Amino acid sequence: SRMNKDAQMRATINQKLIETGERERLKELLRAKLIECGWKDQLKAHCKDVIKEKGLEHVTVDDLVAEITPKGRALVPDSVKKELLQRIRTFLAQHASL
Repeated sequence: SRMNKDAQMRATINQKLIETGERERLKELLRAKLIECGWKDQLKAHCKDVIKEKGLEHVTVDDLVAEITPKGRALVPDSVKKELLQRIRTFLAQHASL
């Protein structure tokens, strides 16, 4: 089925990214870009707000993750997403044998 093929393709690409070390490089790039644009600080501030609001003794790590994950995703600048996507496209073009 179509979904199965997509999942298989994603797994193959992911494997290739891992094998070549490109996945680690992309993670490092993402980490650096998110710090540079203030994303990390924004998220840290949001965590503090959630903890203040609910009270430290009432917040679990799971609560915090559930609360900040959607916000974290939404706050990633488009420019960072585009740059990563471009890097992945370039990688795929260089490994067209996939």
